[in-house]
Formats: sequence, C-alpha cells, structure tokens
Amino acid sequence: MSRQSKTPNALLAAINRAVPIDEPPAAAFAPGGIVESRRPSAAPKGASAAQPPSRVGTKLVAGHFDPRIARQLRMVAAEEDTTVQALLEEALDLLFVKKGKARLDDIMRA
Repeated sequence: MSRQSKTPNALLAAINRAVPIDEPPAAAFAPGGIVESRRPSAAPKGASAAQPPSRVGTKLVAGHFDPRIARQLRMVAAEEDTTVQALLEEALDLLFVKKGKARLDDIMRA
C-alpha cells in the first residue's frame, strides 16, 4: 500500500497559488461523493452579461462527430470564405426541405 504525501503535488500547488480556495463548507459536498464547484461563477446562470449579444435568444444545436468530419467542415467553410455556422444553417435548411418541413426563413418569420 502506498502512502499519500501530505504536501500537494506541483500542479496542485501552482493552482492553489493562482486561485486560492478555502476549504469548502460541508454543503459543498453533494450526495454520492460528488463535489460541487467551489469557485464562484463569473455571472449567475442565464445572465445576459455572460452571453455574447449574438447568442442571446438562441439555442445551441450540436453533435459529436469524428475529428475528420469537423476538419472537412472547416475546410469547406474556408474554401467558400464562409463560416461553419452558415454551412450548418444551409445543411439544416436542405434537411428540412427534404423532410417536408418549413424552411429556416419561414420559421424565423413566424
């Protein structure tokens, strides 16, 4: 059985020097042994100051894909001098048309 050192490792020591954290109150520990964050957040959840203005009133739509797919998407965006966001909007619009749903422009006008 190995014994744990009472001194923190170098990484933990550097983190504690950069952002000192006092011992958490007993309430910081959730049932099941999961520790909640002890660092205060920059802004309350849902606060508009934490969001860029371009993201206010929007909802993130995402998926996990192979890194090669993400790279190819970025390459197409660069080749067409556009953004990944614009390409995804185009792809969703085509999907909705194919499935007989309303186009993005029609949804946004409603």
